[in-house]
Amino acid sequence: MSLLLLALALGALPLQAGYPPGEPQLLENGVYGSTLINHIHTAKRRVICAFYLFRITNSPGNLPRAVAGELIAAQRRGVDVTVVLEAGKLVEKENRAATRLLAQGGVRVVFAPAGVTTHAKAVCIDDRYLLIGSHNLTQSALTHNNELSVLLDSPQLAAKLRAYLERLK
Repeated sequence: MSLLLLALALGALPLQAGYPPGEPQLLENGVYGSTLINHIHTAKRRVICAFYLFRITNSPGNLPRAVAGELIAAQRRGVDVTVVLEAGKLVEKENRAATRLLAQGGVRVVFAPAGVTTHAKAVCIDDRYLLIGSHNLTQSALTHNNELSVLLDSPQLAAKLRAYLERLK
C-alpha cells in the first residue's frame, strides 16, 4: 500500500478518472486519503485544516500517520501549516497524541475554543483548494467507512473557508 501512496503523492497516478481540472470531485470512501496527501504534497504556501478526530497509530499502513508526515514535510519546505482540532473529552486523548507528533515536526496545532464542539472536517490549501466532507483522520474513515467529501478548486470559497477556520483558532 505504501508504494501506491507514494505514487499518488508524487503525482505518478491520476487522482480520479473522469474529472476535468477545476471540476468539483466527489471523494467517496477511500479516495479521500490519497487525494488529501497529494494536495498537501503539492502545497506551496499554506495549509489550514480542522478535524474533529485525528487518530494516529503505529500500525503498518496507517493513513492518518501518512497525512501527518505530509503535513510535517510541507511545514519543513516552508508551507505555513495549521491544524485545528477538537479538545472535547471524547477525542482529546487521540488528538493530543496527534498534536505531539505534528508539533515535533514544526506544525502549528491549536485546539478549538471550548464550549462548542468543532465537528468540522475541512482543509484549505494555497487559498485555492478545499476538501470538505465527513472524513475524520482515522484509519476507519480513510479505508473502511462509507464517507463522502468533495474537492473544490475555488479561490472564492477557499477565502471564505480560510476565514472560518481562522476564527476557530
